[in-house]
Amino acid sequence: MRKIHIKLMAIVLLVVVSCSKEDNFIDQEEEQVVFPDEPLTVPQLNDQITSAIQDKGDFDWSKVDAHFLWSAVIHGNNILSIGYGAEGESFSVERTPAIESKKNKVINTVLQYEDVKLEDLKYVEHEIINVVDVHVEKIETIIALKKLANVRYLEPNGYNQFTFGDDPFRSSSGCSKNGTSINASHYSTIAPNNAQVSWHFDEHNIQQAWGLSTGSGVTIGLIDTGVSQSQSLLNSSGFNDGYSSGRYVQKYGTFIDSWWWWSSNYDGPHDKCGHGTAMASTMAAPRNDNGMPVGVAYNSNLVAYRATEDVVLNDYHERKGVSDALVQLGNRSDVKIISMSIGYVWSIGNVKDAVKYAYSRGKLIFAAGGTSTSFTNGFGVIFPATMSETVAVTGVDDGSNYDRCDTCHSGSKIDFTIVMEGDNNTSKAPPVLGFYDNQRRYTGGSSVATATTAGIAALVWSRHPSWTRTQVLNRLKQSAEFYPNKNSSFGYGNIDALQAVQ
Repeated sequence: MRKIHIKLMAIVLLVVVSCSKEDNFIDQEEEQVVFPDEPLTVPQLNDQITSAIQDKGDFDWSKVDAHFLWSAVIHGNNILSIGYGAEGESFSVERTPAIESKKNKVINTVLQYEDVKLEDLKYVEHEIINVVDVHVEKIETIIALKKLANVRYLEPNGYNQFTFGDDPFRSSSGCSKNGTSINASHYSTIAPNNAQVSWHFDEHNIQQAWGLSTGSGVTIGLIDTGVSQSQSLLNSSGFNDGYSSGRYVQKYGTFIDSWWWWSSNYDGPHDKCGHGTAMASTMAAPRNDNGMPVGVAYNSNLVAYRATEDVVLNDYHERKGVSDALVQLGNRSDVKIISMSIGYVWSIGNVKDAVKYAYSRGKLIFAAGGTSTSFTNGFGVIFPATMSETVAVTGVDDGSNYDRCDTCHSGSKIDFTIVMEGDNNTSKAPPVLGFYDNQRRYTGGSSVATATTAGIAALVWSRHPSWTRTQVLNRLKQSAEFYPNKNSSFGYGNIDALQAVQ
């Protein structure tokens, strides 16, 4: 008899669930398969994942057998995320008896095969999206769940040990709180008092577009690592500075910082990484009188979420944080645009469900195509930029040959490009506000390209406030260099902001 020894912390979650004999049956009968008693090792898991990505450009947990999935669950803090409901039933605005019955059937199956009582089961339900995260130890539980008719997916959302070769999948344009000396040739100055305009704005006629629109009346939702409380120009004390006025900035947190995955210990709204602060600066930094960088839509509102610890969604709390932020932004009528310069190399079920929910609420969602060093040649466009519900953006240089920036991903899923570096590295990445007051730094890659595009979309929507998401997106396409065609690696190409707002 195989035994699994796991140290558990005692915790009781009280949830009312209907437990009937009818809920315990398995929907499908399949031939019994005998699996090994021991789980695969982490290197064995990673080798197969890497091979799938290299061969097919993606990895799908639904394509693996129960033993592979169970192995990843065991190595992933025993967390199994279960998407329930009929096919396409990613979310439920109203918790109908039918959807509750499907959820209860899943929970009852776990109780039966794990041989635990409800009050001893560690599990977390999601708001609106049809997902439940459950502590699972036994492969028999996974085998049984795979046979249920109303299970859309099973994923080891706690598995965070994927590496590519000897390197972890980490972004090169991630966390930094250090200020940098900015070359004066990398920006121009405008009123009031020498506010700084990044050199890459001129590549897209953003300054000229300001004659028609500055983003007033449009609210952008940012899902990232939060916004620094030490950068006053991105907090209420300085957000309406200089020529920026009559707007608001709000900060929330959905990231949980805890060893225990079932915890509700939210880590607050403030950035501890620096990446989110840079994205907020790119999109909405005020046209200030402090001689600091200006954002694309410097009169737009900003609602920023600390949903992640860094830019790579390899942790359970990050994945749940992003899905929760998407739901909350989806529920806000004032938010029109969502920008996400974060992602992962394969799709994540609960994030995918939440993207679909936000999209169903009319949001225009921008996602980064991918920024990395050793991974650029190994992976194409990353999730969630791979989804049809998102608009994928990457960076290119300013040369005549349309080359991607040194750390940027490209591919058929890309919709737009933004100039992020000079040809042959003649210009550095765009300058943005630093983590602390009176500091600046360089930040580029597909992250800033995405934030720049979200800002341009805000200019368009501000100019045409009655337009739908489709109309705004179509105007962006029409203003791009390759329209009406789409390049196989760079989508519609570089956007002309002036043409877009006219």
